[in-house]
Amino acid sequence: MLKLLHRQIFKELCAVFGLTVSCLLGLILIGRLLQLREMLLGQSLGVLDLARIFIYLTPFFLLLLLPIACMLAVFLTFLRMSTDKELTALKAGGVSLYQLLPAPLAFSLCCVCLSLVCSFWGLSWGMDNFRRTLVEFVQTRTKLALQAGIFNQEFQGLTFYAHQVDNDTGRLKFVFVQDKTRKDVTVAIVAPEGGIRTEPEEGRLAIDFKNGRIFRWAGQDLDILHFGSYAIRLPLASLLTSFRMDDARPSEMSLTRLLALGQAPPDSAEAKRFPANKVRVEIQKRLALPVACLVLGLFALPIACVFRGLRQQFGLLLSLGLFLVYYSLLSLGMSLAEAGSLPAIPALWGPNILFLGVGLSILRLAQLERGAQIFEWLAHLRFKRAKA
Repeated sequence: MLKLLHRQIFKELCAVFGLTVSCLLGLILIGRLLQLREMLLGQSLGVLDLARIFIYLTPFFLLLLLPIACMLAVFLTFLRMSTDKELTALKAGGVSLYQLLPAPLAFSLCCVCLSLVCSFWGLSWGMDNFRRTLVEFVQTRTKLALQAGIFNQEFQGLTFYAHQVDNDTGRLKFVFVQDKTRKDVTVAIVAPEGGIRTEPEEGRLAIDFKNGRIFRWAGQDLDILHFGSYAIRLPLASLLTSFRMDDARPSEMSLTRLLALGQAPPDSAEAKRFPANKVRVEIQKRLALPVACLVLGLFALPIACVFRGLRQQFGLLLSLGLFLVYYSLLSLGMSLAEAGSLPAIPALWGPNILFLGVGLSILRLAQLERGAQIFEWLAHLRFKRAKA
């Protein structure tokens, strides 16, 4: 009977977990794509292309979402069982709360393993492919559409203006380009007509000018050059200047590289590029967050028993609030560790130890039927006030 019970609890945990992860991950990924909307709108991307971007971004967000999804799944499942009096019936049949632990423990350990995969390999794999895919899309799919009478500044240091624009043919009328990419030198190109096109094979944007002038200011000197035909070539990858497309952030590196950075000599070039405290914090974060799946799962089970009778929507808000407390403590520990005020290990593992200790204590009280009957206490208090 216990095997069947554990199997049914595990199935319900997986169902709630899948729904939670899908909703949270969808919201976060859509928000991330909205940040890239200006760049993506200039490209002819299909559903499969967007799906690739979703897949590559998924491990990065799963590392944070898996602990909260595990906690929500355990909390909502046992809250439903407690509200429907299933736990009361099981206890009446001789099944203790400890005997129900194998299913949530096995489920939490599965979440830990999945989170470890994302932490050790998935995160760096996803971010590397995400950067490469963005560069590929920009170089091969971009079609820059200029608006007539509008100053365009999509390329850093360059300003484009055209009085008339035909985006179908790429022909421009009364074109003005200002170049401030070089220090102390400003170049302006003015032409009555021109054209714009992309060269996907070379990953470049080509702008052609006809019968115009080039004005070059360098300090107090002004040079003017007349031309019959002139062209400039710009790398399309420079459209990504608003995003960090290198792997300079430790939060996007693999754990293997982080460990190598942590052991690098202080005077090495790698150690000078990346602060030692930030690297140590990121290493402990990659280990602490997967373990948080197990800790928060064990913490959520007795909390659901204590708050029996609570509605599902209020239970969702309560569990999100408890996770916010956990994540606030974790963020505080990360900030203190990066500033050097605390060692990385106690700063990152402190919230796990605290929540594990509190969860085990409440679990013991719930097993002994000594849990805090919050709603009964509130009802009794309201009755006393009404009577007074």
